[in-house]
Amino acid sequence: MYYGEAGRLIVGVTGASGVVYAKRLLEVLKEKNIESHVIVSRAAEIIIKHELDMERADFEKLGRYCYREDEVDAPLASGSFKTDGMIIIPCSLKTLAGIASGYTDNLILRAADVTLKEKRKLVLVPRETPLNAIHLRNMLELARIGVVILPAMPAFYHKPKSINELVDFIVGKILDIFGIEHDLFRRWGAQLYE
Repeated sequence: MYYGEAGRLIVGVTGASGVVYAKRLLEVLKEKNIESHVIVSRAAEIIIKHELDMERADFEKLGRYCYREDEVDAPLASGSFKTDGMIIIPCSLKTLAGIASGYTDNLILRAADVTLKEKRKLVLVPRETPLNAIHLRNMLELARIGVVILPAMPAFYHKPKSINELVDFIVGKILDIFGIEHDLFRRWGAQLYE
């Protein structure tokens, strides 16, 4: 961890359905006192309003620091800004394609590019179905260089009883990648140790 014991993460929110995942992730990071730097795209702002009935300003209150996608002079645009990594949740396939091609025309893409060049963890949470060969090729290209592709595909072995429990499963899987302890879902085989 770069920022004390708590950590420092960048969270990009793009214009794909599933902003509830980003909201919950930011809530948990706040509870755990992890410094979050949130970038909300213009398209995400529309989805936040539609899916969560939230204004951008209210959504941004979940993060410690917030940026617009056109703030290319923000600290996160530089490799000298130390972080523990970045999560893009939900990750539009347009954003995924931009990262795969090295196209950095906004702060989300630039921060992802910096994360890669500095050899930090980058987790992309695409939420799209079905996928075509171009989407899969881009995901494979990124996976080959160490990017974690974590589709919003919740499991059911923990017998979720609500949408919130399905969301928590995905958020918990992200936290696992960064070594952040949580109890958001019951792990497979946990009943063997109770």
